[in-house]
Amino acid sequence: MTGSTAGPPDGQEAAAQLERTRALVDPELRAAVESLPASMRRIGLYHFGWQHADGTPAAGNAGKAIRPALVLAAAAALGGPAARAAAVRAAAAVELVHNFTLLHDDVMDRDTTRRHRPTAWTVFGDTDAILAGDALQALALRLLAEDPHPASARAAARLTTCVIELCEGQHADSELEQRAPDAVTLDEVLAMAEAKTGALLGCACALGALYAGADEADVAALDGFGRQAGLAFQLIDDVIGIWGDPRRTGKPVGADLAARKKSLPVVAALTSGAPGAADLAEMYARPYPREGGEDGEIARTALAVERAGGRDWAQAEAADRMARAVQELTRAIPDPEAAGGLLALAEFVTRRSS
Repeated sequence: MTGSTAGPPDGQEAAAQLERTRALVDPELRAAVESLPASMRRIGLYHFGWQHADGTPAAGNAGKAIRPALVLAAAAALGGPAARAAAVRAAAAVELVHNFTLLHDDVMDRDTTRRHRPTAWTVFGDTDAILAGDALQALALRLLAEDPHPASARAAARLTTCVIELCEGQHADSELEQRAPDAVTLDEVLAMAEAKTGALLGCACALGALYAGADEADVAALDGFGRQAGLAFQLIDDVIGIWGDPRRTGKPVGADLAARKKSLPVVAALTSGAPGAADLAEMYARPYPREGGEDGEIARTALAVERAGGRDWAQAEAADRMARAVQELTRAIPDPEAAGGLLALAEFVTRRSS
């Protein structure tokens, strides 16, 4: 994809889009969160980084805003600036759904750090974090239900269908974790990743197309673009989760390996047939040492994944998924200049290191 747009180099165009998106969407997001009852409001404000746990104001770190940026970029690509302005509420709805999944995922995965601070469940407890996530999902649908835009009803239906797919993907993820290391196929994990991650990125792009008044073929093409870009995003996310720098990611390195999660690079390594695959399967069949003996275990497991080809496969597969994403995008927007904003965002998510 390098050279496909004439915008600023080294991700500057995507960074500028994300900054503009935060400026447009954050006021809508914050107004929605502040409309919640006090018990839910304090958790939502904490989760988005707008308050500390004690309720005092915080500088804020509400995430990169990739999904709402995709909504606005898709609307602009197909309908121009007016469509982008009209889609701000839809962009906020997508971001609320994304954060609903984060609150729930952190509880289920027992993750203790997100965005460089303790996760909501570690501060407020499981019950309150889950209820706050439920409230964010309801807020997303209310935003669309109250939106007078003619596409809002179709957008709400599509977002609701996406939430069901997200739940299906999370269920598949949990079910796969119960299986032995040699009882999971790569196709199963790819399908799970598409449901958990690709579906919402596809939905974001589709909502932008709907708000631009696009026909069903173009909406479907934008959904396909987002899904493939989402798979590339997940592949890179899994690579970062194993080999990333925790100072940049805000998460402890190797947490998925310690939890013996069957991420994409791990399953690719386990099913590779390479000499190191058997060693990795033996490691994964043993519980991670919780008290003593864990020194170097993460590094040894990560090295086993790499030796069995998991890292190389994930990076190559991410590139292939991005090529498929571009093909889908070209169906709806054949002009590279018009598609530049979406291409820049897609390239950003596959070149990131945090």
